[in-house]
Amino acid sequence: MEWLATHTSEASASNLIPMTHDSIAAGPLRLGGREVPLVGPVRIYSCGITPYDVTHLGHAATFVWVDTLTRALRHSGLEVLLTRNITDVDDVLTAAALRAGAPYDEFAAMQQYRFDRDMSDLHVRRPDFEPRAHQNIDAVIRLAEVLLSVGAAYERNGTVYFRGGEVPARNALSREVALAACARFGENPDDPQKEDALDVPVWRASAADDPSWPSPWGPGRPGWHAECTAMVLRTFGSSLDIHAGGADLAFPHHAYEAAQAEAATGVAPFARAWMHVGTVMVDGEKMAKSTGNLVLVSDLLEGHRAAALRLLLTDRPWAAPWEFTMAGLDIAEGQLDSLHAAAGRRGGSETAVAAISAALLDDLDVPRALGIALEEGGQAARLVARVLALD
Repeated sequence: MEWLATHTSEASASNLIPMTHDSIAAGPLRLGGREVPLVGPVRIYSCGITPYDVTHLGHAATFVWVDTLTRALRHSGLEVLLTRNITDVDDVLTAAALRAGAPYDEFAAMQQYRFDRDMSDLHVRRPDFEPRAHQNIDAVIRLAEVLLSVGAAYERNGTVYFRGGEVPARNALSREVALAACARFGENPDDPQKEDALDVPVWRASAADDPSWPSPWGPGRPGWHAECTAMVLRTFGSSLDIHAGGADLAFPHHAYEAAQAEAATGVAPFARAWMHVGTVMVDGEKMAKSTGNLVLVSDLLEGHRAAALRLLLTDRPWAAPWEFTMAGLDIAEGQLDSLHAAAGRRGGSETAVAAISAALLDDLDVPRALGIALEEGGQAARLVARVLALD
């Protein structure tokens, strides 16, 4: 099975970063507390949005951190290929479009435009590849066929299920915890067609109001996890270097995505490293539409600089959950002023520049890099402002 598609025009030539006087030769990256040796090109996949609603700070945290990772790696002299998908086939999107009285694809395009505008305002660079689920239906069908052929899936009444009974144990979760997580994400453990409650659909039979495409099993649509599995395999082949996304996606989404890929290709691990960005909280609860505590990026940028918002998001360990407050954003504004003042000073040592570069490769330690920049000033502060898009 040949998964890797030919992309002759999508990969940006700007990824071939020349070494400059303040770049360093690439050393080992530490991510999540473990070393990830890299030669290049560095293949990164970031789970993107389901375009059914506005962009909130929880979304932005993940994408700003992925942007920070790619900037740090490119600064170190590595070529980076970033894929960020668009999940434009999903039941929550279909439901939102029906409520709005719009076709799902037109509704998704409108929400995608708003997301792109917010990312541009935050100086998040566009990915090199941006596959859309509806353009990869054929890849999902091929994935389902392969999983069926190796006995990792079965078909019932037009739906193809991946055998997921072993996935929780592979991710150090009990069956009970896994079932609860699957239920929260709409996997319907009580589906009577399943051989095991932990099985998940690779291909789903469609009802009258659902988007549908022809398949060997009848009209249907992709399963959520299978969409990402297929898009990774089509873009990068059987594995990738770093897989990123919000911490809430670790299970079931990323766990099943990896399990499906490894079952289909026989290559493990699917991802050499994972970057699960910490959850943004408000008053002790996860920022989410369901809790009614969304803080919108567009609202924050009406009264604050994009660089200050980026600094607020990244001046902390990337994997740690944290509490958003407006007071914290005001503090970030002050820190940004201090960084700019430090950048205006003359001088700056090569030792400080090297220490900043090393800090960014050491689990993206932005607080340490920022501390060096504020203390040393000059060239060191200008480097941090430039690499982290804080200028």
